[in-house]
Amino acid sequence: MFEIGSTLREARTRQGLVIDEMESRTKVRARYLRFMEEDRFEQLPGHTYAKGFLKVYAEALGLDGQLFVDEYNSRYVDLSDQAQPRHAAATAQSGAPGRTRRQRSAERESRTVAAVLLVVVIATTLVIGAWRFGAEDAPSVVGLDTVTVTETAAVVSVVVEASKGSTFVEVRLGSRFGKPLYSGTLARGAKQRFTAASIYLAVERPRLVTVRVDGRVTALVGREMTFGAEPQSG
Repeated sequence: MFEIGSTLREARTRQGLVIDEMESRTKVRARYLRFMEEDRFEQLPGHTYAKGFLKVYAEALGLDGQLFVDEYNSRYVDLSDQAQPRHAAATAQSGAPGRTRRQRSAERESRTVAAVLLVVVIATTLVIGAWRFGAEDAPSVVGLDTVTVTETAAVVSVVVEASKGSTFVEVRLGSRFGKPLYSGTLARGAKQRFTAASIYLAVERPRLVTVRVDGRVTALVGREMTFGAEPQSG
């Protein structure tokens, strides 16, 4: 077991991120993000939304979203048959009309977020328009966040080498929400090779690395790129 809220908060502060930035990145309201960091899940509009928000927030911080959902289930869902977290159910039973109105308002406000979550599940190629890394070393190409390079081969081989200095590198299968293949600081001179049908690559400082796709040096345009066939929706 681990503390859900403090783990989220420490991951965010360790990356130098603020709540407002995470709201823009995840499309989850800032107050809900604060509730999760403070373990105040009773303030969220039900288990379904709570788990959805939790998974999106954790993965936006580079964490295992399902691990956080499982921890939430073990702490809250398995302890009650109610549709609301324990404190929310107790408050509703107290008959406080102001709290009931706030719940209804929160549910209405969450419908848009729920639609976004559904799109994320169905279309794994959706990339939320926000950087994992800071504004430092921003690319010179204006308005271009992510570039997809599609190869004709069934699989693509990508070699990432920290040729000019150490930098943080993240590699996932297919998209930024795909299965993690590598996440960590690549020391200067070190390299990593990945082979798959589609590979998502995020580099904190693109100018410090050399990327070879199927043996050919490929220039990085922006901090995030996807190589190979785009993942299929559904």
